[in-house]
Amino acid sequence: MISALLPNYNRADLAFERGEGAWLWTTDGRRFLDFGSGIATASLGHGNKHLADAISAQAHKVMHVSNLYRIPQAEQLAARLVDATFADTVFFCNSGAEANEGMIKMVRKTMASTGKPEKYGIICFEGAFHGRTLATLAATGNSHYLEGFGPKVEGFKHVPLNNMNAVRDAIDGNTAAVMVEPVQGEGGMRSADIQFMRDLRAMCDEFGLIMALDEVQCGMGRTGKLFAHEWAGIEPDVISAAKGIGGGFPLGAVLAKEWVGKHLVPGTHGTTYGGNPLACTAGNAVLDVLMAPGFLDGVITKGELLKAGVEKLIAEFPGIFAESRGRGLMQGIKCVIPAGQVQVAFTGAGLMTVTAGENVVRLVPPLVTTEADIAEALGMMRRAASDLATASKAAAQ
Repeated sequence: MISALLPNYNRADLAFERGEGAWLWTTDGRRFLDFGSGIATASLGHGNKHLADAISAQAHKVMHVSNLYRIPQAEQLAARLVDATFADTVFFCNSGAEANEGMIKMVRKTMASTGKPEKYGIICFEGAFHGRTLATLAATGNSHYLEGFGPKVEGFKHVPLNNMNAVRDAIDGNTAAVMVEPVQGEGGMRSADIQFMRDLRAMCDEFGLIMALDEVQCGMGRTGKLFAHEWAGIEPDVISAAKGIGGGFPLGAVLAKEWVGKHLVPGTHGTTYGGNPLACTAGNAVLDVLMAPGFLDGVITKGELLKAGVEKLIAEFPGIFAESRGRGLMQGIKCVIPAGQVQVAFTGAGLMTVTAGENVVRLVPPLVTTEADIAEALGMMRRAASDLATASKAAAQ
């Protein structure tokens, strides 16, 4: 008999009742260091007083009114994001998939509204992950995720990441945009090269294409910049954001330049919950922390510390770990043995992580993680790797 809660997840047998910073406690009293952050979402960690107090205070006033009315909290958050980025305008929704769906619609509507309705195609990249809606599944292109859901949505081509020749070869009379993650999270923590990002910007300008970036996972301070494309010194035309933007409260956003965003006029796109007072209060509280002087520099410093420690582990355990990937507090370890086996060992040592494509284990701690937390996490990884190496040696004898 099916369970009351749909069993569409392979859930670990852990239930958490409280958290503090980067730490979580289970209902049976065990403590874990959280380097998964709810899949790179709990940007301010657990039990953050500023975030919790802001949400609580707003909940006692008004949580939801719908977008039939002005929402001052959304207006404030949008203005702050515009001031801090390339964007001229912001649309709020509830999740990363919704943000990407909205970005895809914005791309297509821009072309249709400027007399080019035949231009609806989007060039995407192998290893991408853009969401679970029908359109974002097609943009992702992973046959495993698409299987069983009927004909896939048309208009998406996939080419290798960091290959400009392949991108140029994919352009045709229907191409409207290029859509890329500056750092692929689900795809194995693979980064788009800085020069590749710059070349994409130049190519979009050359061919009149829209540069659309999926920053759902790599945005909101995760790499040490507010958005990861800033490392390349470029301005995209539109980006999606979610995950860390609400610190764990459901919130997504599409940030766009005026020439792209202005075509979603009333009646073309909408959401019931998106941008409501409670969600945008959470978003403003998160932004308070991220935009504080020195905070993002601290993410960079802690990321360098974590990377240096991981690289030492790779050298120490070459039979377990193969390669370090990522930037800031969005890092991954490509494994020699199955990544799922490594993740289980890490959990056994008290460290929570997330697997990804290409046999990678993701390390995405809260942005408020301390240097002491990182040192403890590296110790846990070393103990787990030592146990795995011992077990592997024993099995070989």
